[in-house]
Amino acid sequence: MRALTWQGKRHVHVETVPDPVIVAPTDAIVRITSTAICGSDLHLYELFGPFLDRGDILGHEPMGIVEEIGSDVRNLAVGDRVVVTFNIACGHCYMCRRGLQSQCETTQVTEQGSGASLFGYTKLYGQVPGGQAELLRVPLADYNAVKVSADGPDDRYLFLSDILPTAWQGVKYANVPDGGTLGVLGLGPVGQFVARVGAHLGYRVLAVDPVAERRELAARYGAEVWDLDDDIVEVLRDQTDGRGPDSVVDAVGMEAHGSPGAGFAQAVVGILPDALARPAMDKAGVDRLAAMHTALDVVRRGGTVSLSGVYGGEADVLPMKSMFDKQVSLRMGQCNVRSWIDELLPLVEDSRDPLGVLDLTTHRVSLEEAPAMYEVFQKKEDGCIKVVLTP
Repeated sequence: MRALTWQGKRHVHVETVPDPVIVAPTDAIVRITSTAICGSDLHLYELFGPFLDRGDILGHEPMGIVEEIGSDVRNLAVGDRVVVTFNIACGHCYMCRRGLQSQCETTQVTEQGSGASLFGYTKLYGQVPGGQAELLRVPLADYNAVKVSADGPDDRYLFLSDILPTAWQGVKYANVPDGGTLGVLGLGPVGQFVARVGAHLGYRVLAVDPVAERRELAARYGAEVWDLDDDIVEVLRDQTDGRGPDSVVDAVGMEAHGSPGAGFAQAVVGILPDALARPAMDKAGVDRLAAMHTALDVVRRGGTVSLSGVYGGEADVLPMKSMFDKQVSLRMGQCNVRSWIDELLPLVEDSRDPLGVLDLTTHRVSLEEAPAMYEVFQKKEDGCIKVVLTP
């Protein structure tokens, strides 16, 4: 089969690799019909090389048609259309029963001290071959391959794999009061859905991003939008009687603009040999924290900051004095996708498309064009907001 493989920093390549096969009786093989590039994939493209091997297959936002099932698979049949959750979870362990599928005790990567295994996401999360490929082996398929209707375009369901549940969880974790105000930092794919979910739930949404096309798209769904500038904290306070938003979702994460020191440290680690870079990142890594610091600064006293953007530093410095004084609540974590699917399915199947799942993809290209689109997406060129690949 053809698959998108990691070859080095800012170097991915589509090549022919062996087809996946059933390994365990609970596996299924899915022929991929659509698979997206996620903002999290850009962290692999840029930063996480020390935890990757050349030839690793990337991608964790796939859907397709079941082509083969193991002998113990009960909920699926060959020919079913499914969307595949980016977490690999069992559905019955202590954590899964509590809605924490991202911490699944069956697939936890205990040797790395990490949570549940993820598709296409480094040694830290199991080094499981990903979904930017023609075929995907889905472990524990009864739980991780969610059957959807055979009708409608893929984009109606594709984003249930990751970014829509991630946005939904981000808003839920933000604990916005009824009729309250939600700040959104970053209007990439997750931030777009955060803004739309907030508006759908009846909140006033104040959203910030430096890219005009992203602001324009968010405004179409009811967000009030601003460019990122030095006065953005005061601007958002002025919009909320001097207090700041009730809640803020940081949808940016570890590669935020405006953190030159941390950016330099990331670059230095990136040129070290893997044997030195891995412990440096694991124990002393730092993130670009400009977005998080802005969120903590702008949220009102007694408010909540929710992190949907990915962070990976173990030596990050937070303004604990200010956080304590302001009585800020902070919530975060990988999305527990299966916890939100039942709430989201009716929304994506609603003919009115209230969350705009059919109005997010800006670039749909063949899998063979994926390397070029990684660069376009990273550089935010050509109005690129969301890339979907067709194997």
